Amino acid sequence: MTRRRLLAVLLFIAVAGSVAWVSVRPGNDRTWIPEQSRLPTAEFDGAIVAIDNVRNFDWTGDGTPVERWERRTYDLDAIESVWFVLTPFATDWRGPAHAFLSFGFADSQYVAISIEARREVGETYSILKGMLKRFEITYVVGDERDLIGVRTERQLDEVYVYPIRADRAAVRRLFTGMLERANELAAGPEFYGSLRNNCTTAILAHVNGIGDTRISYGWRVLVPGYSDGLAFELGLIDTDLPLDSARTRFRVNDRAVEHIEGEDFSTRIRAEPGG
Repeated sequence: MTRRRLLAVLLFIAVAGSVAWVSVRPGNDRTWIPEQSRLPTAEFDGAIVAIDNVRNFDWTGDGTPVERWERRTYDLDAIESVWFVLTPFATDWRGPAHAFLSFGFADSQYVAISIEARREVGETYSILKGMLKRFEITYVVGDERDLIGVRTERQLDEVYVYPIRADRAAVRRLFTGMLERANELAAGPEFYGSLRNNCTTAILAHVNGIGDTRISYGWRVLVPGYSDGLAFELGLIDTDLPLDSARTRFRVNDRAVEHIEGEDFSTRIRAEPGG
């Protein structure tokens, strides 16, 4: 094959690949796995927000989880706290992980928002697939007993629930911003991206959107198992403990397993170990 013909073939392949890449469109109408089958939407009425499709699955059985989707109402004037939840996947190193946020209210309600790669039935997650437009991005709004419980009961991941230093006004802006983003995705789906549109980069974008100081994208965002170290160095974790001690203090697995059936699950997992 001549050099000119080879270049023509390579050019054709490049153009065809580009056309194929651009032609792939995200969608919300697919056969999704049960825990991501519904998209949350929020309706704001002054300080009151009503959220449809709050997930509250029960993972304590020995088979298929009990599926519950609920409509819940929250008073934004009563929002008090935000918590950074980190679940490393590996035991030999902290790199691969999932991170999400949970919000606390004055009436002891907690609601978590987890940004995830939305998977169809039969799909498994991988970083490579996440770079190739194989998943949409979704915001899962759910009860802590579900979103934390599935990780301690079924996935057997380590789970850390860190309190974050933030005033109530900032926490409120963060919460409403995430709900507004969930509404956007319900109206217009987008692809998940392993490097630039994932759980930690999305959290970073929300946090940077409410504060005067921007947190830079770096390796501990790209490798989220170490993101608690970044938050610790920035003074965002509300503790006076050194990092290793904080990880021990805010690891909730034992308490989550013990109190998974309790109505006061969220309060119990935040108690001092042994308390």
